[in-house]
Amino acid sequence: MSEPGSIRETYHAALAHGLVDLPQGTSRIGVVRRPTSWFHGEIDENVPELAPPEELLDAFQQRREDFKMQGMCEEGAHNAAWEELGFEERYREHLDTPDARAALSALADRVANGEDVALVCYEGDSKRCHRHALEEELATRTP
Repeated sequence: MSEPGSIRETYHAALAHGLVDLPQGTSRIGVVRRPTSWFHGEIDENVPELAPPEELLDAFQQRREDFKMQGMCEEGAHNAAWEELGFEERYREHLDTPDARAALSALADRVANGEDVALVCYEGDSKRCHRHALEEELATRTP
């Protein structure tokens, strides 16, 4: 049996601007529900089943905009909406749905078989992001 691969996480702009150095051969796995055309230029594939569900994203975006209208900066509004909505807990619940479980299991198998992966979404390091929770969940499923 081969050595397990590694699990990393990063964000689109870091890849686009050369701010992250991934080992050669690392699969760049997008984990976004609503990928833009330019997002696809920096990833190898996107697995929307591992992104937050639509209803959580919609509630989050609305609440973030509400906070911005109250005068909060983008980062502050983002993180405040994350906390208020219990985003991480709700996202982890989503990971227990059949489609997400299947996608997580398939990705865990790839890592277990030696593939290095980097989970990629939009949020920079200063904002709360589902990819951190996803990285933890994936690590619990691989040797």
